[in-house]
Amino acid sequence: MRVRLDRTMCDGFGICAKHAPEYFSLDDWGYASLIGNGTVPEADQPAVRRALLDCPVHAIIEMREGEPVRDRPSQPPAGAVSVDDAANGDHAGAVREEHMLPGL
Repeated sequence: MRVRLDRTMCDGFGICAKHAPEYFSLDDWGYASLIGNGTVPEADQPAVRRALLDCPVHAIIEMREGEPVRDRPSQPPAGAVSVDDAANGDHAGAVREEHMLPGL
């Protein structure tokens, strides 16, 4: 079993650290951190699975076999406008959807 922790989703309930303290620690503000690389031996899987199932915000994700661990997509979706481009008024790649902007 392999898991990853999405720290952006964590709300600091601490349930994961209660169930599986060998795999989840809490920082100074009470938010979880994954200890190790997320690989869980069979003997520890019940505790980690309980942490995964009890997380109220689903911040712990079980990885499928062969799935790479990534924190964010390596490339933005085709046609996406970055926040920086939009902030600078560069909307060249933006697509206006008529049904969402009636009368414009």
